[in-house]
Amino acid sequence: MSDAQFDLVILGAGSGGYACALRASQLGLSVALVEQAKVGGTCLHEGCIPTKAFLHAAEVADTARTANQFGITATLDGVDMPGVLGYKDRIVSRLYKGLSGLVKSAGVTLVEGEGRLEGEPGHTSAVVVGDQRLTGRSVVLATGSYARTLPGLSIGGRIMTSTEVLELSEVPERVVVLGGGVIGVELASVLASFGSTVTIIEALPRLVAAEDEAVSAALTRAFKKRKITTRTGVRFESAEEHDGGVTVTLDGGETLDADLLIVAVGRGPRTEGLGFEEVGVDLDRGFVVTDERLRTNLPQVYAVGDIVPGPQLAHRGFAHGIFVAEEIAGLQPQPVNDLLIPKVTYSHPEIASVGLTEAAAREQHGDAVRTYQYDLGGNGKSQILGTAGFVKVVQVRGDDDTPGPIVGMHMVGDRMGEQVGEAMLIVGWEAVPADVTPFLHAHPTQNEALGEAMLALAGQPLHAHA
Repeated sequence: MSDAQFDLVILGAGSGGYACALRASQLGLSVALVEQAKVGGTCLHEGCIPTKAFLHAAEVADTARTANQFGITATLDGVDMPGVLGYKDRIVSRLYKGLSGLVKSAGVTLVEGEGRLEGEPGHTSAVVVGDQRLTGRSVVLATGSYARTLPGLSIGGRIMTSTEVLELSEVPERVVVLGGGVIGVELASVLASFGSTVTIIEALPRLVAAEDEAVSAALTRAFKKRKITTRTGVRFESAEEHDGGVTVTLDGGETLDADLLIVAVGRGPRTEGLGFEEVGVDLDRGFVVTDERLRTNLPQVYAVGDIVPGPQLAHRGFAHGIFVAEEIAGLQPQPVNDLLIPKVTYSHPEIASVGLTEAAAREQHGDAVRTYQYDLGGNGKSQILGTAGFVKVVQVRGDDDTPGPIVGMHMVGDRMGEQVGEAMLIVGWEAVPADVTPFLHAHPTQNEALGEAMLALAGQPLHAHA
């Protein structure tokens, strides 16, 4: 077996792994990046990018379908799924080529193959790939996640996860989506726009249960208008595939017939069978246990991204990777704060949020919490786009009833994901409304909705009631 020495060996080249590699290389470290598939990982090839390409194609379909509302004569003749797949694949291919070039130009040693963590107590851990043994002063675990399923469900044919949906060759007539979280509502939104009749089954009391309750309620109303059926508080029991489709049985015996069942019950950490347990890495339900500086219980072994408990988001993994590279280089960076990670659900309408929900804020601060909700009905650009929704601000007031910091912002409406950057700055800054009111927001933009909410909270409402 051949041996190679590096400052840093990274197992996994998804968002967290490749970001760590690029930043570490910038800081002068020698880096080996191990990947069994393609650089970019799930996000680029099977997740974020291809899914959002589908969502944009769905938006185009909706635009054609409703063109007459804007005085444009157009018809939607159908959805050409091979054409959609080609569009998606071109985007992925272009980004993959660019990312591969970045990794190569950074001087990172890319090792292709299935890597496995090996080591003995008291010795430096290494990553073994085939007949190569890669040893580093530090090792970063960045192996990502996989689409979860449920006991008794066999994926294949008419029962799919989010991965298989991205290769659909035709639009199914009837779809049941099992799971009303982010992935489930995004796929439901896509297929409804493509022309499918969609039913969402969610065991929890509401859709996107991690979001603010007002946001969940708004999404449910919007989906109802789009004729997407949502069944919350209902448990799945079984599914049986047959020649005509798939029959889904719910708890209590109710059955639903569909052409396709999409299983979207979340993602699990990809840690099994990679040597983690064997070398003594502490795991909790498959996730790698770390401290706030992303150190595992093994010396100089770190973990980043979806295998670390918390929001499973590509940009969180990206931030983790940069943090760990700087940590190893001795820069003492600030740890990544999960509370300040912006979240976007790219459905129609979109959801964007950062910080505490109203319920979480009240658990921490009780009656000191104040909220304000600015309706997009008063926003000119939103009316031009034909979208409804709101910006909700969660604020904490001081002991003497003085204005306190904004601790959460929650938005719903088409394209509102583009506004979450300013929302993150406001919450991360711990700004009070008066800190933000002097800032100018271009007119007409949806960005003005954030400014209007700040003006109202500061007692200076212009286009809204305080």
